[in-house]
Amino acid sequence: MKARLEELRGEALQELQGVETQQALNDLRVKYLGKKGALTEILRGMGGLSAEERPIIGQVANDVRAAIEAVIEEKAAAFQQAETNNRLLAETIDVTLPGKKLPTGAVHPLNKVAQEIEDIFVGLGYSIAEGPEVETDYFNFEALNLPKNHPARDMQDSFYVTDEILMRTHTSPVQVRTMKAKEGMTPVKVICPGKVYRRDDDDATHSFQFNQIEGLVIGKGIRMSDLKGTLLQFVQQMFGEQAQIRLRPSFFPFTEPSAEVDVTCVQCGGHGCRMCKQTGWLEILGCGMVHPRVLEMGGYDPEEVTGFAFGMGVERIALLKYGIDDIRHFYTNDLRFLGQFARI
Repeated sequence: MKARLEELRGEALQELQGVETQQALNDLRVKYLGKKGALTEILRGMGGLSAEERPIIGQVANDVRAAIEAVIEEKAAAFQQAETNNRLLAETIDVTLPGKKLPTGAVHPLNKVAQEIEDIFVGLGYSIAEGPEVETDYFNFEALNLPKNHPARDMQDSFYVTDEILMRTHTSPVQVRTMKAKEGMTPVKVICPGKVYRRDDDDATHSFQFNQIEGLVIGKGIRMSDLKGTLLQFVQQMFGEQAQIRLRPSFFPFTEPSAEVDVTCVQCGGHGCRMCKQTGWLEILGCGMVHPRVLEMGGYDPEEVTGFAFGMGVERIALLKYGIDDIRHFYTNDLRFLGQFARI
């Protein structure tokens, strides 16, 4: 039996030397070391050996198995390394090739203008306040001197969720929430940016959803001249130092007195052109002194403090700043239009 084992070792090692594939190696492993392999067949005859021969033959069998397994493992490692080398060779990347140029994005013009407006007012000492877009009737209307059935509500056809819940029609509710949060403390100096919603037909100058930025200042001795100086400073930083403003009397339920603000035409500089209809002026925003009733509902004593408020549409400012003639360009996601602002 010992001679047969030695003969099996020589035969197996010789055959393993000629193996060239992993599959052939696996077949030889089964042939010599499998459950029905040659080594197993020889060892089945150990039952006929004497007690003295068994340990000797068992040691020889273990040596034969170890020798065959060592060669098989060496061959398997060589095949694995060769496969890895071939894969690396096939997947080689030429790092000297030029990279693919990715398209450069740009900040959306509305976001760009909104950020610029915020930066101007933050530079003037204002903080930014935000509030919910789904608002209560109280904060959206009643606390702003617009009680139920007030005729001025006809100016703002609204998206109602329930009788008392609606999509906010302006960011003025944020002003009321800010006043209540301050609990009568002064000064108050905030701007309130955000989306607002009104039932309107989409056309070149109107949209059912647009962006507003409103401002509120409350303190002792606040006057209309402070409001005018603030807006002039804003306009000159936004449109250039040559820009001027004028205030025209108007009406808003939450301010008294109220005014519409015009800016010198950004196209003709105030000389008159088609854009400004030969007037030299363009309407830009509304403003006024905070109504005493609004101050009271916000928790302030109108005998002790005064304040001013203003509100502007971001789309309106962007139309004027960039000379755009149709508000719908901002929402159609036309890359030909939006790509222009990558260079501004």
